[in-house]
Amino acid sequence: MSQMATIRKNLFMTSLVAAALTLAGCASTGSSMLPGGSGGNNNADTRLTQGNDAEFFSKSGFQACAGGAATGVLGCMVSGSSNKTACAVAAGIAACGVAMGANYYLDQRRSEYASTEERLTVMSEDIQADTAKVIERTQTARQVIADDRESIQALQDKMQAQSLDREKAKRQLAGIDSNIEILKKDVANMQKSVHEYREVADKERQQASPQEMQQVEEKIDTMNERVVALQGEVDDLYEMRSAVTLG
Repeated sequence: MSQMATIRKNLFMTSLVAAALTLAGCASTGSSMLPGGSGGNNNADTRLTQGNDAEFFSKSGFQACAGGAATGVLGCMVSGSSNKTACAVAAGIAACGVAMGANYYLDQRRSEYASTEERLTVMSEDIQADTAKVIERTQTARQVIADDRESIQALQDKMQAQSLDREKAKRQLAGIDSNIEILKKDVANMQKSVHEYREVADKERQQASPQEMQQVEEKIDTMNERVVALQGEVDDLYEMRSAVTLG
């Protein structure tokens, strides 16, 4: 591994350990930084905040990585392991994947697998796993979007009939706005994952065969298509919501 790669790894793991300590403190105090805490989008649909897929893309990059790795990193710190750094690195890799960023992800895979073919095989598996997460999140999102569209239509009908309860309408719209905010963040983080995979693929291109690259790029394209489809549905909901003003 190059000197720069080693420096990146050390910096990354130092940050992970710090984050692990912070998150452990949050867990003991019930901080709103953690899922289910007192903060966040209180008006949002619980299907978006409490489901099994709620954490897949709710945070970007380092946040998602540190949160997922915190338990494993802390376990390494208090364990009897003779090499706590190696243990923590392994915990971070298992939790983070491409959320580590393209450079770190590739550096680590190169330290694990000597051949480009092996690395691309593992990368393909990672992409498929993240695509499955996108699909699961999309299923939840579509349920919420459908309900929100019905709510907006009902509000528009009541406005036209001049039978609108304005206070109730404000609460409903606040909930829909919270849902849209969450979904937009999810889509942005999904897009970031797609971008990171493309960057890794580009860095491996010179050492890979055209057939190997084609297989990886097809999987990235499939993931991106799913993300683009969800983005379109979120954008449609946003446009429908934007048309409603209570004055």
